[in-house]
Amino acid sequence: MRVLIADDDEVFRSLLSSTLTRWGYQTTAVADGRQALALLAADGAPSLAVLDWMMPGLSGPDLCRQLRAHPGPRYTFLLLLTARTGLEEVVEGLEAGADDYLTKPFSAAELRARLRTAARILDLQDRLLESRRELEELATHDPLTQLWNRRAILERLSREWARALREKKSVAVLLADVDRFKDVNDRSGHLVGDMVLCEVARRMSAALRPYDLLGRFGGEEFLVALATESPEAAGLVAERLRHAVSASPFSADGLEFPLSVSIGLAVASATAATAVEPLLQAADSALYRAKREGRNRVCGASPAPALPAAAH
Repeated sequence: MRVLIADDDEVFRSLLSSTLTRWGYQTTAVADGRQALALLAADGAPSLAVLDWMMPGLSGPDLCRQLRAHPGPRYTFLLLLTARTGLEEVVEGLEAGADDYLTKPFSAAELRARLRTAARILDLQDRLLESRRELEELATHDPLTQLWNRRAILERLSREWARALREKKSVAVLLADVDRFKDVNDRSGHLVGDMVLCEVARRMSAALRPYDLLGRFGGEEFLVALATESPEAAGLVAERLRHAVSASPFSADGLEFPLSVSIGLAVASATAATAVEPLLQAADSALYRAKREGRNRVCGASPAPALPAAAH
């Protein structure tokens, strides 16, 4: 564990640093409060800090107040060192945001015990953060394909729409449906069907740019959202996706399955509209036409989707 030590007494700072290093901590030592604040506010800052009460530049309690006023993504455990033993001073330090305190002089055994307590609290924080990340992953990702799920991809499409409105750009929506997917399920079972969906998702992901949005819209249907300069540019992306999926058969259980998708494409300028629903409806109608006209093709919305005018 990394520990920041802030104390203006050079001899004490050096002794404390060498003691903590001997106990297995990685230490960084500074002589004033402003240096400490800069290090603790930076990315990858130590998660535990041992701070002297009186320091040049910024006192220990003031440093605590500033850190607590602007918390980072990870919690920093603050241990305040003070020669003040009065109850009012102790309360002041804790109310400033310190998690614990030690009065000078203190024994090495007491310091070690308090550092272990801090380590247990920080370890609990790390486990809670990991659990939260896992819950966020479950809430926003399709468990089969690991793509954005329907709710998450629609939320991101709305954000892309809002950004395009600000920048007066266009947004393209592509709805891709796996051709003859029901036949795969009926002939080989849902396990193979799931493998096909994962392979289609993988091929589509590989064909898109990192900033394009791809999600599982439902069943065997996928939604792609992207900022675009023109319907022609969006059409090139759609064709690239179609070719990526159909480039080669997919093998499973000793059988080969030809893969293809039908894609409905709709593009609209985001300069005068406030909703994405008509764009989705237009892409869905274009997808239905692609299916009706023989599958494994891209059909654009024609005419362009009618969009509601923004309120003035």
